[in-house]
Amino acid sequence: MEQEYLEGIRLFNAQRYFEAHEALEAVWLKATGDRKAFLHGLIQVAAAFHHYTRGNGAGFCSLLEKGCAKLEPFGAEFENVDTAALLHQLQQWRDHLEKPSLPPPPLPRIDLIIKPQRA
Repeated sequence: MEQEYLEGIRLFNAQRYFEAHEALEAVWLKATGDRKAFLHGLIQVAAAFHHYTRGNGAGFCSLLEKGCAKLEPFGAEFENVDTAALLHQLQQWRDHLEKPSLPPPPLPRIDLIIKPQRA
């Protein structure tokens, strides 16, 4: 995994969503195929939470939906990201948007699945 990718995830988890978006975009620009689509989903989710922290509800809703739609085809794990756990967290936010009477869930985190290297 390249450093820019890991830095984007670190920034996301530090709730520095704009910076996460920028770091992941640098990787996305060079990516192709499924990886490009997956990274685009992560970028949209980062942008969504940037809008959320700035009080832009419309931008948050729109980008959250777009990001989830891009991430959903990737199953439980992709690019070492626990996609299932991330989508579960994002679904809690979607539920909150459907029923604003629910308290907002915790801000999401991107968890990595580190596979042991073969000898």
